[in-house]
Amino acid sequence: MPIISSYSINGALAQFERDLIRERTNAGLAAAKARGRVGGRPRKLKTNGKVALAKRMFDDQSHSLSDICAALGISRATLYRYVKEAESLT
Repeated sequence: MPIISSYSINGALAQFERDLIRERTNAGLAAAKARGRVGGRPRKLKTNGKVALAKRMFDDQSHSLSDICAALGISRATLYRYVKEAESLT
């Protein structure tokens, strides 16, 4: 007859509790998605007009990257990401 240690029992309970937490989290995320909620950090440039302005300023080449980023309040990485997304849509 095998001896069941307290470590085995604690491990099994911990695994069960973790599975319950995962199920509840996924159910909550699914319910929020069904209500139209979107997770994650809000986008910095919220309107398409600002994205278009960023792309125009970037394509114009009369503005420096620092000027564009300062005017829009974004970092260089964010500017490049928006420009890349705008180019992939066209």
